[in-house]
Amino acid sequence: MPMSYYDLFIGGKMSVARITTLNFKSKEGADQVEETYKNSAPTEFAEAEQLLEVRVDDTTLMFVSLYADNDAMERASAARSKRMDINKDIIESMDGKTGNVILNHNN
Repeated sequence: MPMSYYDLFIGGKMSVARITTLNFKSKEGADQVEETYKNSAPTEFAEAEQLLEVRVDDTTLMFVSLYADNDAMERASAARSKRMDINKDIIESMDGKTGNVILNHNN
């Protein structure tokens, strides 16, 4: 079987991403979570290689977390569940996806 790009150049290791989009019941709810995530996430998700928080509009936030592997991402699940539970009354809807990171370019 031919070697893949990842096997050849990265030794078969690639990061995994968790992308979560939250729609809030109000702008104030989104504002609240924006601030608490910005201040607490680096500590709560210490194994994350990278954390992004994106304000999509007044009531929508998108979060992207990169982890070294699925095990690291799963270890962060308890903190994620706790955060989601704390904010459940102000969240209108949630969409979550996970996948392998194909490109992570930084200048």
